[in-house]
Amino acid sequence: MGRRRKFDVEKVLDATLCVFWRKGYEGASYADLTEAAGVERPALYSAFGNKEALFRQALARYYERYLDFIPQALELPTARDAAMHILYRSAELHTQYPDHTGCLGVNGVLAGSDDAEPVRKALIEARAAGEAQLRERFERAINEGDLPDNARPDVLAAFVMAVLHGMAVQAKAGFSREMLEAVAKQALSTWPTHSATDSEKSSPG
Repeated sequence: MGRRRKFDVEKVLDATLCVFWRKGYEGASYADLTEAAGVERPALYSAFGNKEALFRQALARYYERYLDFIPQALELPTARDAAMHILYRSAELHTQYPDHTGCLGVNGVLAGSDDAEPVRKALIEARAAGEAQLRERFERAINEGDLPDNARPDVLAAFVMAVLHGMAVQAKAGFSREMLEAVAKQALSTWPTHSATDSEKSSPG
């Protein structure tokens, strides 16, 4: 009986992550994945399960390794600081790797067949969780007096997510980091602030 081929699971996962990042879930073929991994299909799926299971593990690794700036941003002093950090770091990430631009989550959700529906739902749920974190951060900002009382945390969170997703699509289409940062700057120019009347109300005396 032949000996089973051994391989570095971490390196294989990183390699397949890049394939999914570049081609999306449905666009990544078994041939693409095994070629990038440098292992045969039986060994690949013996280690990770089927294609969907492999994608889910790659997505978890993507969040852990590449989106660590999001939890960091949520701890910044102001809501605007948090939004700015996320937008500018995303502009950097989306354009950092020429062979896989954009966002793995956004690229991966552009899948339409029935077979890909569980993956599409998983990505939608992941994005919804991220939006909920932003909403909670903005709610805290209102309670702390950082945002005006009439600010809408739910709308602000949806706005930031919409800009993020649009930037990811633009990066995939070839937009430069400089252009994405200009988009982020334009988005932040609409950030809600306290009016002079609000400041007078909050000032002592």
